[in-house]
Amino acid sequence: MEATYIVIMAGGSGTRFWPASRARRPKQFLSITGPRPMIEETYLRVAPLVEDSRILIVTNREHAPLVQEIFSGRAVRILVEPEGRNTAPCIGLAAWHVQREAADAVLIAVPSDHFVSDEEAFRRALQAAAALVRAGGIATLGITPTRPETGYGYILKGAACEPVLGQAVYRAERFVEKPDLETARRYVISRQYLWNSGIFAFTTSTILREIRKHLPRLAEALARLDEGARHGAYEQTLEAVYGQVEAISIDYGIMEKTQEPIYVLPVTFGWNDVGSWQAVHQLRARDHDAARNLTLGDAVLIDVSDSLIYSQTGRLVAVLGLEGVMIVDTPDVLLVGDLARSQDVRQFPERLRREGREELC
Repeated sequence: MEATYIVIMAGGSGTRFWPASRARRPKQFLSITGPRPMIEETYLRVAPLVEDSRILIVTNREHAPLVQEIFSGRAVRILVEPEGRNTAPCIGLAAWHVQREAADAVLIAVPSDHFVSDEEAFRRALQAAAALVRAGGIATLGITPTRPETGYGYILKGAACEPVLGQAVYRAERFVEKPDLETARRYVISRQYLWNSGIFAFTTSTILREIRKHLPRLAEALARLDEGARHGAYEQTLEAVYGQVEAISIDYGIMEKTQEPIYVLPVTFGWNDVGSWQAVHQLRARDHDAARNLTLGDAVLIDVSDSLIYSQTGRLVAVLGLEGVMIVDTPDVLLVGDLARSQDVRQFPERLRREGREELC
């Protein structure tokens, strides 16, 4: 795609995948949806669209060695944040870099830890979004809901617009936070709401202008970074200013405030944000055994059904007479629990931090 860049946002912590996912190696670096780490799967999904030199991966200092190891020998550009500050600063930093070499290029921002089954449809949607925003505005992909889901944000569709590259387009009426179950049911029945994918497209001039309007502290940090880079002090300036930037998502920081037209492209390409061990179990149904068990590692199961066993240790995990369980075996923590309650796994690192056991988080 001409004058288009892609930023892969790789700063999440993934506490719902504890104990396999830790602060030092979060979800995007795990091979849980396929044979490769999720961040690499994301790269391979977008790589056909642009040259590697126009793919930027934004990560924080702690995870930079993991990113460098995975992408060794590839020409992708790795931008290192001194610390993670959520998606708005991540996108702002990427837009600043792109604007310096290709003024007003299109920037597409994608999370590093999502799953997509129909990759061709995904790429076609990104191409349509990029074409749409060249004339201004902001585009996002809205996932057509398949069920009432309380773990996702929603987007209310507004007026229909002209299709772009064969892709339907609507104005985004409003962004809605994660609803309760009854509200989610109403959303799905209405067919007017889409899941918020967290995937956005805009030109660098558009997003940097919106940052100046709505996130003045981030704008000031980028202005100081510009000054520092002119004097050969990029790294020192980034270190000095980044911790002062508000940690805020692009949704809260820009999307809920902007007066720019926001377009939503309804899509169906087998998307999932892979938010729990149960989601992994469901996504990898093709890898189930006859009793609907998903085994990732060395395990022997007897009279076990509807369960997930994941092991990082290489030792044998033997399971007898259980149904609907998750077993996650790591070198220093063993998790055994109800697979249906996998969203609650995040309570363990929260409790361990309160108890002063951060080394296990």
